[in-house]
Amino acid sequence: MPTVLSVQSRVAYGHVGNAASVFPLQRLGIEAWALDTVAFSNHTGHGQWRGAVVPAATIAELFEGVAALGVLPEIDAVLSGYLGEALTGPVLLDIVERIRAANPQALFCCDPVIGDVDTGSYVTAGIAEFFRDRALALADIVTPNRFELEYLTGRSVATLGEAGEAAAALRALGPGIVLVTSIEVEGERIAMLAAGPDGVWAVEAPRLPVMLNGCGDVTAALFLGRLLRGEALPDALARTAASMHGVIERTMRLGRYELALVAAQEELVAPSLKLTAQKL
Repeated sequence: MPTVLSVQSRVAYGHVGNAASVFPLQRLGIEAWALDTVAFSNHTGHGQWRGAVVPAATIAELFEGVAALGVLPEIDAVLSGYLGEALTGPVLLDIVERIRAANPQALFCCDPVIGDVDTGSYVTAGIAEFFRDRALALADIVTPNRFELEYLTGRSVATLGEAGEAAAALRALGPGIVLVTSIEVEGERIAMLAAGPDGVWAVEAPRLPVMLNGCGDVTAALFLGRLLRGEALPDALARTAASMHGVIERTMRLGRYELALVAAQEELVAPSLKLTAQKL
């Protein structure tokens, strides 16, 4: 059974960060351990929240406690997301290097949470630069949305073809696999794209008329989890996209603002929608 250490935010209410990634990993049969980078009452998109960023020194101390148990060789991947503050960046990279020293086969899947097309950047000073200048070089897998892909590559991305070219350019900076989410295409459809050693693959699904927080967090967890289970890149891409469509559709039917992960949990494992990735 693969094991993932997930380093990202925590909310008491709703499903973003570790509250969005741990459960999907577990439903895929993967052990998931969480280190929280913030402790908030809810996602900031609600307009009000309480809580605070977890200090980088506290995250480092918590990791030392885990390491002292002698379990680092059991970790097969580190998944990172929202960091809270730039000082957490070096702690994250130290965690990755320590785990790789204990298990040289361990992967680093970096979700470079910076912002989105409808909000712009929503992270504090230094975080975007950390992802671009330091994290990319160490990552095995990166999972940006279109806005983040444009920032990390300095390229404009308006079409699926341009997204594929930008993803290939991002691979040249270090990551072996790049997953790009939230690419709008013609005909009320939305696409995901994955670039790997064997080329670039894309999958399209019907675009649902809703904006929900946490979709990127769930997507990164599902994609990493499926790769850890041994699925080929195009299959992992297609099933991840299908699962997200199913979760979002169920959330819409229930009239919820937060992702209905528990109600739609079967979609995480065996999505109703059947999609096939096409090579670009």
